[in-house]
Amino acid sequence: MGPAPTPLDIEYPFTGRWLVQNSPADQVPSHGTAAFASSYAIDFVPVDSTGGTAPLTFSSLVRPEPPDRFPGFGRPLLAPAAGTIIAAHDEEPDHAAHRGLPSITYMLTQQRRARAGWLELAGNHVFIEHKGVIVALCHLRSGSVQVRPGEKVRVGDPVGRCGNSGNSTEPHVHVQVLDSPDVAYARAVPLTFRGVLPRNGEIVDVDHHRHD
Repeated sequence: MGPAPTPLDIEYPFTGRWLVQNSPADQVPSHGTAAFASSYAIDFVPVDSTGGTAPLTFSSLVRPEPPDRFPGFGRPLLAPAAGTIIAAHDEEPDHAAHRGLPSITYMLTQQRRARAGWLELAGNHVFIEHKGVIVALCHLRSGSVQVRPGEKVRVGDPVGRCGNSGNSTEPHVHVQVLDSPDVAYARAVPLTFRGVLPRNGEIVDVDHHRHD
């Protein structure tokens, strides 16, 4: 086995408070599969000042919830690396969020979404080509993407908004790095944020964003 790949260090793609989930700091592959170059992918769930998302009620335990009930739905997402936009898609709908019993039903349909391919999993997304690799932001809000292929972006430029499209149980952003835009054959690239890879359950609080 060769040496571990060198992580790509990027900026957080947001400001504010976000909860870390499915971090490769805790396990690899981070999402339980190496498919679609997702071995080192990481999720960030937007939270409020108390560290919570939408209040958990009896109703939310037994039926799906509208995504705009969650505090981070529509929160701005920013370019975490400078480069060229090579893919931008925002035509997928934002579906209901699933917690409690609805999340179990939703999980049972996950294999079907995986068989349907990348778009069904990623939902609305952008690809930024940076230093020969691809930085992907996924699950963006329908109609929110603010960039187009061929456009140059700097770190901190707005690219879209947090949504609940694709394979997502509640509004969040999924970040991964690939060595090719051909997702079916790409290899995963490790990543860090400001030199650190946060662990599951941590809340990152980003109060500013540099512009390179």
